[in-house]
Formats: sequence, structure tokens, C-alpha cells
Amino acid sequence: MKQNQTASSPRTAREVQIIELYSRWIRYTHWLNVPLLFIMIWSGLLIYWANAIYLPLPDSVANALGLDHKLAEGLGWHFAIMWLFTLNGLIYGSYLLISGEWRDIVPLKRSFRDALGVVAHDLHLRKEAPVIVGKINGAQRFAYTGALALGAAIVLTGIAIYKPVQTSFLTELLGGYATARFLHFACMVGFVLFILVHVAQVIKAGFSNFLGMASGYAVVDDKVDQKQTSTSELK
Repeated sequence: MKQNQTASSPRTAREVQIIELYSRWIRYTHWLNVPLLFIMIWSGLLIYWANAIYLPLPDSVANALGLDHKLAEGLGWHFAIMWLFTLNGLIYGSYLLISGEWRDIVPLKRSFRDALGVVAHDLHLRKEAPVIVGKINGAQRFAYTGALALGAAIVLTGIAIYKPVQTSFLTELLGGYATARFLHFACMVGFVLFILVHVAQVIKAGFSNFLGMASGYAVVDDKVDQKQTSTSELK
């Protein structure tokens, strides 16, 4: 004779949650920085190739990229956008400090070890997924903090070579006009490398990651083990 089962049996259910990834100020300043940084790099190259003393390009390459003989155009765009770029950076940095979200970006004591794990995972030398403390992993903490430092450095070196007489103390502190110009160029190269790696990581992470920065939210679909309760247990 068969007996009716009254015991609970496990089943798997899905619990969907919507969580906030990025606040409005983070998203606004991030997306505004995209065209501003693009124009700054483009106009900076127009200025640079008027006297390309570090990485000279053949005339044919410069002409093909439309970088040659456009010094005045480059200066006009660079000096106009630099103030918006600086203001946007100040707003972003101030918000991080006031809101306390700087804690989600700066490296922790364990971040260096975690960053090595991220590199090993990306190189397929390690199967374990990168450890995430807070919102980002150790490598991202170093990368984003480095981007903030680059932003501050590129503004200071830019001011030093923009007004070398009025800001002579800053120019001399940076080692003179030639050194400040080289540091400014090096910061630009650093930004380009950061952008390339950042875009590659976004593509690797998938469209949901991009959508999270666009909307500020993400849908988390977790599997939750639950028990199926019989009618008799509810009485």
C-alpha cells in the first residue's frame, strides 16, 4: 500500500533582484568624459605632430591621419575643451570623496594579490574566477585609481606648458618646460592604453556590463534552494 508523501522535497527556484551598480553622478561624469577625452586626445595629437619630437611619424602617415599642419585647430579645441575636462574631473572626484564611494575604487591591502589572480585568470593560467571585494576586482581598483591619477597629472602638466611663465613654480617643479611636455605626452599615452584595455574588458564582460553603466542598475538572477511545502504542513 502506497503512503502519501507529506515530507518536504527540495526544489530549485529563481530569485530575481534589481540592484544599483552606479549612481547618477558616476554615470553622468563617466559618459561625459568619453567625448571630452576623445577631443582632448585628438586635438593634442594635432598639436603634438606640429613638432613630433618623441615619436616622429612619416609625413605620409601624418597626412593620411589628417594630423599634419593643423596646429591652430588643435590649440583652439584643446584649450576650449580642457576646462570642461577639468571641471568634469573635479565633479567626479568631489562626488567620490563626499559620497564615500572612493572606498569602492582605491586598492585594498589584498588588491595586489587579487590583481595577480585576475591577470592569471585572463591569461587562462588559473581557472578560479577573480575575487571581487565590493563592486570591482583588484586589477580594476589599480586601473581606476591609476586613471584618476593620470587625470590629475595630465591637467597639472597641461597647465604647466600652457602658461609656463604664469605658473613658473609648477613648471619648475615638474622639471622644466621640456620635462613637463614629455610628462604630458606620457600621460596621454597612458590614457590611450587604459581606454584600450577598458573597452576590451567591457566587451569581454558582455552587453549586460555595458547596460549596467548606462542605466545604473543590474538584474541579478540567483538560484535559490527552497522547500516545497505540502498542504498538510500549512494547516
